[in-house]
Amino acid sequence: MGVGKPRGIRSARKLRNHRKKQKWNDKRYARKHSLAALKANPLKGASHAKGIVVERIGIEAKQPNSAIRKSVRVQLVKNAKKVAAFVPNDGCLNFIEENDEVLISGFGRKGHSVGDIPGVRFKVVKVAGGALIALFL
Repeated sequence: MGVGKPRGIRSARKLRNHRKKQKWNDKRYARKHSLAALKANPLKGASHAKGIVVERIGIEAKQPNSAIRKSVRVQLVKNAKKVAAFVPNDGCLNFIEENDEVLISGFGRKGHSVGDIPGVRFKVVKVAGGALIALFL
């Protein structure tokens, strides 16, 4: 008796609280549920955010690729942070002017940059209320 986990009819609270504490020792759980990750995210946990285009920029691809990826620098409406956002599809940068209102979303890797585009974690979804893919087609 007295060794191992508590057993019995009145041990549920003790077991539940112990499990709650032990979850934080799991690295993936701690990263997912800590508030530090939420504070570092410019979108603050939202899936999309509106912003104003500050400038149109070309970002050089990482080695071994050689290209200039068309991007825009966007100032978010909700917290005035500036982020770089990739403009997908061929020639879609022509539909975006400075001071346009755009809707951006994550690039698909939960806060990490994708592929050979360094430092770009977001992509443009809508421009001036219209879908970018609709303008492209």
